[in-house]
Amino acid sequence: MKSKTNDTHVSIRWTCQNGTPFPAWWRFISWIHQRARGCEILPVRPPSLRAFTLIELVVVMVLLAVGAAMVVPMLSLTSSAQVRSAADMIAADLEYAKSMAIRGGQTHAVVFSAAGETYQLQDQTSTVLQHPVKVGFDYVVDFSRDSRLDQVDLSSVSFDTTSTVKFDHLGSPFNGDDNPLNSGSVDVSVGSVSRTISVEPVTGIISVSE
Repeated sequence: MKSKTNDTHVSIRWTCQNGTPFPAWWRFISWIHQRARGCEILPVRPPSLRAFTLIELVVVMVLLAVGAAMVVPMLSLTSSAQVRSAADMIAADLEYAKSMAIRGGQTHAVVFSAAGETYQLQDQTSTVLQHPVKVGFDYVVDFSRDSRLDQVDLSSVSFDTTSTVKFDHLGSPFNGDDNPLNSGSVDVSVGSVSRTISVEPVTGIISVSE
């Protein structure tokens, strides 16, 4: 007659619910008791903790920059302050489009209209994104309808002669014709005061002139 093998496995928690370890004598008695029953003791492992990825942290930082650009008081800005605020806003939105492309692994674009003083962020299907801060609104910026920035002009937009810049899953920039970007810039101005937002080829680094 074959003997029956006891394959019972028991997991023992060596700590209280508040994390305090049980006394050594209690652990020893539990161990003896379970071994006497023929059980194999498996210590309980604490649950693994999930950390944030670098891409998630970058997206959060960009969202904070976008939010900060929106909440800065701009009710009575001078010409230079309006230009600076508009340039910083465009740079933050370009960074957001690039970070979304990297995070989602899909091309994202920023489409400008110098004549309409507007720009919008789109996904790879040319669908306008939802604004991450203004819940329920499309990600469209119209300077002419913003009383804080209504003096700002999009005086020049050029991404290899197109008005669109795209970022691929690596964050590399492309022009509106889907060719690698050679030169990209946006000029904003109020009267004689102006600033230039530049997008570097290959790296997609975004900078604002002083």
